[in-house]
Amino acid sequence: MSSSTTQGPLQWLYNPIFKFLQRILLDALASGPIPNHIAFILDGNRRYARRVGIPVHEGHQAGGAALSRVLEICLRLGVHSTTVFAFSIDNFRRPPAEVDALMDSFRKHLHDLSQHGSLLETYGVQLRVLGNISLLPQQVKEAAKKAEEFSRHHDKAVINLMIAYTARDEMATAVQTVVRRTLDEESSPDLITEEDIDRELYVTSVENPWPVDILVRTSGVKRFSDFLLWQCSEDVQVHFIPVYWPDIGFSHIFQIILDYQRKIWSRRLLSPQ
Repeated sequence: MSSSTTQGPLQWLYNPIFKFLQRILLDALASGPIPNHIAFILDGNRRYARRVGIPVHEGHQAGGAALSRVLEICLRLGVHSTTVFAFSIDNFRRPPAEVDALMDSFRKHLHDLSQHGSLLETYGVQLRVLGNISLLPQQVKEAAKKAEEFSRHHDKAVINLMIAYTARDEMATAVQTVVRRTLDEESSPDLITEEDIDRELYVTSVENPWPVDILVRTSGVKRFSDFLLWQCSEDVQVHFIPVYWPDIGFSHIFQIILDYQRKIWSRRLLSPQ
């Protein structure tokens, strides 16, 4: 008898048991130190689609489902800020049909998030859609604005959704803004500080005062790909995990948080009293 045949009748039993065990493990993790800010580079949707033999747009849909899973795990753990690199400015170079499908997917997800009973409302999350928003189609801009307005007064956690983003664009835009303001005020450029630039970043320490604790990239590729280059300090724990983004799940997040806690506990043990 095939495994799929045996799993079908037992699915009703398997799911509740898995959820129960997951809840116990999450509660155990939550009793230890939890990172304030986790950033994710969502990599591998297209390669996942090729591996399982589905169209690329279905690979991106699977990636969207994985994102929902991961965000809910982070929120249940009490992670205050989650930053997601969903679409790079460079991704506009992809085939037009793929870009259009992605933009339509963003529009749908943003619409769903702005509905009552959504993840944003359930967990009291404020959504920020950040990047060079002027590059996005009008319908995506409108959906983003609606979702941001819907969650504007939520204060339990923050999700930064980076669309049409690169760190180079973020830093260049911030520097341009600071220089223009300095010239308007007839001040000296010598007085420009790092703090002035930081205040103008998309992910600024003013509105998001939790430094990035953990950076996760899927697909096994070991590079930052122009993501949060200013914000990622020497204290960031970087995890390059060898699974495509749609395959990421509870076990991966559990291991990442557990590793973070081990390092925090080791640091506390070694620090002088």
